[in-house]
Amino acid sequence: MLENLNEMQLKAVKHKDGPLLILAGAGSGKTRVLTTRIAYLIEQGVSSSNILAITFTNKAAKEMKERIEKLVGKTSIWASTFHSFGVRILRENYEKLGYKNNFVIMDSDDSLTLVKKILKDLGYDPKRFSPYMIRNKISSNKSEFIMPEEYKKYVHGEEDDIVYKVYKKYQEILFKNNSVDFDDLLILPIRLFKENPEVLDFYQEKYKYILVDEYQDTNEAQYLLIKMLASKYRNIACVGDNDQSIYAFRGANYKNILNFEKDYPDAEVIMLEQNYRSTKTILEAANSVIKNNNFRKDKNLWSDNETGDKITFYKSYDEVDEVFYIIRKIKDLISSGASYKDIAVLYRTNAQSRVFEQEMLKQNLPFRIIGSFYFYSRKEIKDLLAYLRLIHNTDDDISLLRCINTPKRGIGPKTISEIEQSASFYNTSMFEAIKDGKALEFKNIILKLREELSSCSLTEFIDKVLDLSGMKEALKAEKSLEADIRLENLEEFKSVTKNFEERVGIISLEEFLLEVSLVSDIEEYKDDDNRVTLMTVHSVKGLEYPYVFIAGAEEGIFPHKNSYGPDELEEERRLMYVAITRAMKKLYITAAKKRMLYGVESPSVISRFVKEINPDLIEEPQKDKIKVVKKEKRVHDTDQEYNYGDKVEHDTYGLGVVIEVTNTILTVAFNKNIGIKKILKNHKSIRKV
Repeated sequence: MLENLNEMQLKAVKHKDGPLLILAGAGSGKTRVLTTRIAYLIEQGVSSSNILAITFTNKAAKEMKERIEKLVGKTSIWASTFHSFGVRILRENYEKLGYKNNFVIMDSDDSLTLVKKILKDLGYDPKRFSPYMIRNKISSNKSEFIMPEEYKKYVHGEEDDIVYKVYKKYQEILFKNNSVDFDDLLILPIRLFKENPEVLDFYQEKYKYILVDEYQDTNEAQYLLIKMLASKYRNIACVGDNDQSIYAFRGANYKNILNFEKDYPDAEVIMLEQNYRSTKTILEAANSVIKNNNFRKDKNLWSDNETGDKITFYKSYDEVDEVFYIIRKIKDLISSGASYKDIAVLYRTNAQSRVFEQEMLKQNLPFRIIGSFYFYSRKEIKDLLAYLRLIHNTDDDISLLRCINTPKRGIGPKTISEIEQSASFYNTSMFEAIKDGKALEFKNIILKLREELSSCSLTEFIDKVLDLSGMKEALKAEKSLEADIRLENLEEFKSVTKNFEERVGIISLEEFLLEVSLVSDIEEYKDDDNRVTLMTVHSVKGLEYPYVFIAGAEEGIFPHKNSYGPDELEEERRLMYVAITRAMKKLYITAAKKRMLYGVESPSVISRFVKEINPDLIEEPQKDKIKVVKKEKRVHDTDQEYNYGDKVEHDTYGLGVVIEVTNTILTVAFNKNIGIKKILKNHKSIRKV
């Protein structure tokens, strides 16, 4: 059992009684230490039924128990998530909290439905006061152990007052309905222990040895629950790494791990600094970045592994050049014997994945996205495309059904059914059949957008759709991380239209939709594990890959533009540390001199995190020499004036006549097979003849 453990791992395993903090650096074998420690306790005579092991996912808890039983055989150890442990306590003590034995647990969708009902009953407009925002505020207050009456003290302004009223009613209805939500699974056991010392004493006797994994990710309620359970025997072992605390947005408080020694002054602290995963170069880079954080336990990862290659830093021309470079390097790795599954491409925001998806599809590179949908499969993108398709073709009933009540505008199943029946009776489209009510308001939005289409570029038009449809306003009102990500994806859609316009020069919703359909329809992803992995840095925690690319290492992207406060910046640096330490053999970091993101092209500044890496560890490859064929400059590309009746020539459509001119758009009549096209006035594809 103890074979092949290093000195510090052995020390952590053999520590028996009293508080223990194991600061386990990335790739230092913490899972092995945790499971071996539990098995060793059992071998030393501790009853497995007296051991409680807490982790953050059901999968991790299951794997932990399986590994322990491989070492010592069948056990009675309780290994679970915090929430599963909370359910167990409630099942055994429901009556002391005033619940019946058939209490039910509401999931997040049920909670949202209840919040919506309460808002409606109280007479508030869900468009002004987002149910998502209110539910999230209730949840964050509960995880901080702030109940309605205490929250009342913090009420400032109308929004807070409404949150308080909904929160109070929400709690009353939950209790009346013999229901609990996910947050209750943590705070009700704490209340139970505070009000019933004998119950707390029972669990303290039952669980004399407590082990907590990923302690840096605990929130206030989880911290309090464990502290109460451990207060009698103080045999608590917490494993974690303050340098890998990256979930503040979920309520995680990395200070819990930093304050462990204040809570337990006699605690033994063991550092696991030997890394078994990465090369010396990669570890030195990670150390040189993370040492710039002030609020951390000072530790330094080291390894007996080889020195390894230098970190390759490539400064691309733009985001497309960045993707082409990464694809070329992936192909080189495959040619050298690597497998696609050995390679991961990491980025800070979901929106960055679009260009990778697009180019990998074109070049037939197998890939998968973890922790997110493919760009064109994301709900918000499908919703936007449904609007665009309906605007282009009002006979498209399928698109209408998708967007008629997105965002919510009070058009329910009954109204939709009546419209369908009317359309069927009169043999028309559903759009044509709309005559009154909220549905008519929606119809007028679509008609207004159809008019707007003729006077602006596609990229400007996307903004109009997002505004007039209410999609942007609804997501902003949610005030949640999920809504912010959806907004970023919708803004990134403008990069798709901008690229289309710059490439082809025409303003044609029809041709744009055809192109998007081709891109999104060829996504036939097979159940083949041998694929390049694309994911955000938040999703890669706990994983490792021989070859890692970190894309978009620029100020405003990584670190993120919303994370420039001292605490947020330190969390961003921890994110970069996590990203770097995922790499085993070779690490590539890329940045662009200029980048189109959210439909706007702007110059970029290299991330401070790249500059924090010792320059001796970095190599910058020579740019590929591309033969440039000089073309005769067309003066008229940028400043040529056009008038009604001018004859023009287009690279694709041939000869035509200008029939309308605006500041930015030419409307040109070509031959009858092509018809009338709207073209960006100064695009390289058109010239006067």
